[in-house]
Formats: sequence, C-alpha cells, structure tokens
Amino acid sequence: MADPGRARRVADRIKVIVAEYLEFRLKDERLGFVTITDTRVTGDLQHASIFYTVLGTDEERADTARVLEANKGRIRSEVGRQIQIRLTPSLEFIADALPEGAAHLEDLVAQTRARDAELARAAAGAKHAGDADPYKRPAAQVGDDLDDES
Repeated sequence: MADPGRARRVADRIKVIVAEYLEFRLKDERLGFVTITDTRVTGDLQHASIFYTVLGTDEERADTARVLEANKGRIRSEVGRQIQIRLTPSLEFIADALPEGAAHLEDLVAQTRARDAELARAAAGAKHAGDADPYKRPAAQVGDDLDDES
C-alpha cells in the first residue's frame, strides 16, 4: 500500500494528464466542454476514479460520457506512458454532481432571502400587541424612572 502522500501526488498527476489528453489529443466532435474536477486513487494505486463535469445540455453530457467510455483504453495508455509506475491504474469516469448541488443551494439561498425580505416588510409596520414596556413595576419605581430620564 502506497503512502497517502504518494497516492495524492499520483492522483494529481493523473488529473493533469487526463485533462491535457482530452483538450489536445482527443478529437471527437461529440466531446463537450469537459472539466476534470477531481481524481481519487485507491491506496494500492490500482484504480483511479476521475470526476468530471460537462457544460451543456443533458444530451451533450450523455454524448461526452459515451466518448469517455469509448476512449478509456487510449486515455489509460497515455496515463501509463506518462506516469511510469509499475502498474497503470484502471480508470473510471464519474459525472460529478457538484454543479447541480451548487445550483440547488443557490436556489435555496434565493428563497431564504425572499422570505427574509418578506418578514422584514411585515415587521416594519408591526406594533407591539400590548404596552411598549410590558413589565409591571412598583409605583415608587415608576416615578423614580421618570425623574432619572429628565
């Protein structure tokens, strides 16, 4: 088992190699605007999970997934050629759900801001249901409070 630092360095290197391969070497018009977001390697360096996002429609995402799956062997060969470790890790491409999660969180924040603004508008014209000072005080203390304010 490799130490965690080495596994992290190998994962970072695989991320760069795959991103460069997709940008400069893979020529397929079905390949969308792909961003490699993360790469994780198992402790024994035998398997690499590559997370990616695609900017575009659902159809473009599906086409990109098919292109990545079809070219997995070529990409793995390039990784093996450049990384030069004893065994080339198997590759798995996983569509990253990060953009969808971020969009959902942004929607929730917008809804919360709208509710806060609505509550602030309602509170602006509100009055107390009873007296402004609801606490009962002894009569002597009430007179002393009035003298102190002058």
